Amino acid sequence: MQMSQENGSPPVSSRTRPLRRAIALGASAALLVALAACSTVDDGSSISGKGASGSANCGSGDEQSAITAAVKGRTLKVGFAPPILSEFYTQVEKSAFNRMSELEECYGIKWEWARQGALNDAHSGVEAVGIVENFISNKFDAVFVCSAAAHATMQEIYKAGSEKGVDFYQFNSTEELENPSQADDPTAGLSTVSNIGYDDRWQSGYIAGQYLAKALQGEGQIVQILGPSGSDWTKLRQQGFEAAISEFPGMTIVGSADGGYVRDKGLTAAQDLLTKFPDIAAIYGENEDMALGASQAIDLAGLKHWDGTKGIITIGADGLISGMDSIRQDKLSATVDVNSVDMGRTMIDTLFQHEILGMTVAQFIQIPTVVIDKTNVDWAEAKIAASQAGSGKY
Repeated sequence: MQMSQENGSPPVSSRTRPLRRAIALGASAALLVALAACSTVDDGSSISGKGASGSANCGSGDEQSAITAAVKGRTLKVGFAPPILSEFYTQVEKSAFNRMSELEECYGIKWEWARQGALNDAHSGVEAVGIVENFISNKFDAVFVCSAAAHATMQEIYKAGSEKGVDFYQFNSTEELENPSQADDPTAGLSTVSNIGYDDRWQSGYIAGQYLAKALQGEGQIVQILGPSGSDWTKLRQQGFEAAISEFPGMTIVGSADGGYVRDKGLTAAQDLLTKFPDIAAIYGENEDMALGASQAIDLAGLKHWDGTKGIITIGADGLISGMDSIRQDKLSATVDVNSVDMGRTMIDTLFQHEILGMTVAQFIQIPTVVIDKTNVDWAEAKIAASQAGSGKY
């Protein structure tokens, strides 16, 4: 489907719009020079950061003036649609707010931000469809979406919204499950401007499994507490985790249970597994809340947490402030920090580059992840805490 132009020019496909916008921007050589001078080259997503003093680093006077002229005092109307309103997505949003505040300070851009997450069944994605359609009908400029809804369903909605002038950016999503390829199509068959996140298989599940194998020296029984059956995040993280464990013949996954991605269900699932498998060496909680529930189950059973040589290792994934606190208290052995801070900032940089500066951005932008335990929790927690204490608020 194509969108006709008011000026009578040929219709432009929503797929080609980013390229056309980038070409149009190329007419301003002076602006391109300014942008090149103040952009980083690591992943193409950063424009400028915080200076050492804590104030925004806006580049040279000429750079700032040129980009401010390109902004033209515009207000961007942005929707934020996480699958659920939780600690992790609050961390992402606050980090995004801080970056928005920096860009507003530097270049005069204004923001209109609206957040709506599922209130009931986040895992089916049914509510997400209505939420995104509401953003389209209210003529938002762009929408960030993380949804458990069916891939094909969301892509159709994105396509329809794009034809009405709304751009879509997925974050923390699971596109790798669909195995998209840019070999013959720059969009990889997607109706999104960009997908910002990490690979759940190898940047989450796999490194969690590798961590356990190293700590246990390749020997021991493990149980898994997973998200709801059918969840794309569960499929991918489990794939990576089991790939890592399969590399160690002395390690065995003896049982799994559904923890529903929440702490109380993680607790119940862990209690059941500990009863069935009393000799386990480790519990893998596919997300951090379930791992923290498992930690409670260890305490209630009168068992010992891992002390570096013995006890039960518990590892999760997300990178929550509450999880960092539990690591300090020896209640959670480790977690995979999937980097809510860089995710939020990269989302806003990508949006600014495309919507304001007309840049063609990468369809897939992967941020770094890391396993956090007592050896590196200080800097990890400090980074998140600093982002949550920032002044940005919208």
